[in-house]
Formats: sequence, C-alpha cells, structure tokens
Amino acid sequence: MDHDRLLNLTSEIGCRLMECGGEIYRVEESIQRLLQAYGVSTGEVFAIPNCIIVSITLDAGQPLTRIRRVPSHGTDIDLLERYNALCRALCADTPSLPEAQARFEAITRTKRVYSAPAMVGGYFLGAASFTLFFGGTWRDALCSGICGIAMYLCLYFMGRLGTNLFFKTLAAGAVSALLALGFTWSGAGQNSDLIIIGALMLLVPGMIFTSAMRDIMAGDTMSGISKTAEALLIGAAIALGTGAALWLSQLLWR
Repeated sequence: MDHDRLLNLTSEIGCRLMECGGEIYRVEESIQRLLQAYGVSTGEVFAIPNCIIVSITLDAGQPLTRIRRVPSHGTDIDLLERYNALCRALCADTPSLPEAQARFEAITRTKRVYSAPAMVGGYFLGAASFTLFFGGTWRDALCSGICGIAMYLCLYFMGRLGTNLFFKTLAAGAVSALLALGFTWSGAGQNSDLIIIGALMLLVPGMIFTSAMRDIMAGDTMSGISKTAEALLIGAAIALGTGAALWLSQLLWR
C-alpha cells in the first residue's frame, strides 16, 4: 500500500467535499471510511471550514500527515453528490489507488461551470421572483431583476480584483440599492423597498447559517461558530451597503 498516495487522495477528496459546501461531519466521516476501506485503522481526521488534517500511523510507528487549506468556497450540490457517490463506490469496490485517482480526476474535469449569460439570467430571475413573492408589481420585478444583474457584475469584477467576501457583499448591496432608488425616482419602479429586498435576497447567507446550525447540533462547535460569524459578517455587509446607499440618496435627492 502506497500510504503517501492514499493520504493525498483522501485529503484531496475531503477538500473538494468542503469546497462544494459539505458539512464537517460529512467530510470527516467520508475520509475516515475511505481510510478504513483501504485497510488503515489508525487514521485520524480533523476538519474546520478552512483546513483539513489527515494523519495515519504506519506499522513501524511512523506518522504520516497531510494538511490542506480549503480556499473560500460556495455550494455546489451537484458536485457534492457526485463526490459523495465516488466515496461510497470506493468504499464498496476498493479499486487500486491509480484507478481511484482516475475516477476522482474524471469528476473534477467534468465540473459544471455556468456561462456568464446563464449567471446573468439566474440573477435576473432570482431577484425578480423574490420581488413578486413579497408583493411587488411586474414593473418592480423587472427593476429588481436589473438590480440583480448589476449585483452580479459587481461581484464578478470585484472577485477578479481579489476583493474579500465582506467588501464584495457591501459593494453589491450598495449598487443594487442605489439602482433601485434610481428606478423609483425616475418612475420605472413603484416600490423601492420591494425592489431592494428582492435583489438583496440573493446575498442573504441562508445556506451558511443553516450549515452552521447543523454543525453545532452535530457537535462540531468550532466550525459552527466560525460559519455563524461568517453569516453575521455578510449580514452586516448587506446592512452597511444598503444603509450607505439610502444615506447617499437622501443627500443627492433632498
């Protein structure tokens, strides 16, 4: 058994599970089961939202450890399910490590990447649908959809500059709120509050907060607190960006 290769494979799979939005217990259990499937009973796994540590002890008593830092990530349910299915298949079949690595790389190569037009359409429909859900008119929904597109463009270009999540969210909230107020002032929109809230719903960290509560209930308190802090910071960025836009509009249109 090539333990170095096994450690590389399991830590990489765990890292990809985390990047797709997998829970801490899911990542740790998946790696642990993979190690046991390949005959390693001395494996230890520790994961937090931005780091994974995998360690095994050889028969001679020599420890081997891999540490992977997990970059900032979102949620990809389709890819998460495919990596989960891979883990279950490897545990059931236990193929050779080169074959397991090939299966893993095949999934990674076929990762679904949405084009810019698809993302623009998604942001438009998402914002417009939320505005209609909250009782806005079709004109409000159209304005909110355009605000959603502006929000996506802001997030995209600030991401290209390497801006962190807090400032990207703050800027996107401010841009969409200013645009919504402009639509209302020009008469294109009717209810600025519904236009704003419909667009801002795209920034609300609902999945992050849900994952945080799930981690806490599963006993992974450190990870849960970390994700809760992230959700609160995103909420603060939304509030600050929108508040700044409202304050600026009062100065301009007083």
